[in-house]
Amino acid sequence: MPEPSAPGTTPRDSRAIPLPIVLVGPMGSGKSRVGARLASSLGAPFVDTDHRIVDRYGPIEDIFARDGEAHFRAIEREVVAEALREEAVVSLGGGAVLDADTRADLAGLAVVRLDVSPAAVAPRLTGGTRPLLADGGLERWTRIREERRPLYDEVAGLSIDTTRRSVARIVAEITEWAGGRA
Repeated sequence: MPEPSAPGTTPRDSRAIPLPIVLVGPMGSGKSRVGARLASSLGAPFVDTDHRIVDRYGPIEDIFARDGEAHFRAIEREVVAEALREEAVVSLGGGAVLDADTRADLAGLAVVRLDVSPAAVAPRLTGGTRPLLADGGLERWTRIREERRPLYDEVAGLSIDTTRRSVARIVAEITEWAGGRA
């Protein structure tokens, strides 16, 4: 019987999976949910950069209200740069790819773009505190998604629509793809 692998190296029954694996995509596409499950299946840590920002600096909506989006993006850049140096599954906030240095840091890494249809994301956004959606709701989400799509496509080596796929199926797809990069 094979020995369990150390965190961040290999799953028990497959070849080495290079880390980090980075998830990008619009708000509500499932990056946190998929990332947590993927990390668990790989025996790797999971880093959600939005959660790390909240832990260090407080609620994102408060940062936006108090200091503005430019200040938030500077904080986000710092947290993302740090996370990308970790052997982990990393979920980036939807706007992290707006930073050219972040996009440069993603070059050569295993980056997966998750996407979701507007109809499927609508219930996920209801009652949220996402500052960029405060005015405009689903229409604004769709506009932001389309504006950022070329940046997601630029950095991603794999794209997955999460609309009609189970988390288990998405994790299997990412694992197979990332394992082929080893």
